[in-house]
Amino acid sequence: MNKTTETTVDGGTLYVISAPSGAGKTSLVKALLDGMDDIEVSVSHTTRAMRPGEVDGKDYHFVDAERFLAMVVDGDFLEHAQVFDNYYGTSRQAVQALLKRGRDVILEIDWQGARQVRKLFPDCRSIFILPPSKAALRERLTDRGQDSETIIERRLRDAGDDMSHYDEFDFVVVNDLFEQALSKLRAIVVAQRLSLSRQAIRLRKLIGELTG
Repeated sequence: MNKTTETTVDGGTLYVISAPSGAGKTSLVKALLDGMDDIEVSVSHTTRAMRPGEVDGKDYHFVDAERFLAMVVDGDFLEHAQVFDNYYGTSRQAVQALLKRGRDVILEIDWQGARQVRKLFPDCRSIFILPPSKAALRERLTDRGQDSETIIERRLRDAGDDMSHYDEFDFVVVNDLFEQALSKLRAIVVAQRLSLSRQAIRLRKLIGELTG
């Protein structure tokens, strides 16, 4: 895999959003996309089984382990990791194409993948979503109705390790009241779009007229 760093200053911004299972990351990201233009989620590849209601190519690109590992060897992934008993990976080519078109791109990945991405895209913005309490996290995992009690206990144990890496991220948002958490996520994106590096390019003509 090519280890040279990438820049997104002349295109979109790359956002890395991580959270323990059950913190509400997916719901927050969906709501964020529903209310903002020019931003989308990169669809990851995974070897896990498709859940009820999921669509191949929309929620994930579902592939078997043999195909996934072949893509790893070919250097097709920007990042990849094993989570529980499954593999997840982000297509390098798909992300780069979106950024070059000026689209902001969100990667919903774990902290391991976030580390890999930061090495390649040092100017990306990383956000960690925390639950308001362990009790709330357990309740959310249980209410999903997708996992057995054994799996829920395993996810809770792993969540502790995931959350210990919160300080590797640029921003931390606690998902207690959903609308408040969503507002904070939106504020991060808006602030980045108003940053000097983005505005100097977007407003190049206006700035030239005003200062010339």
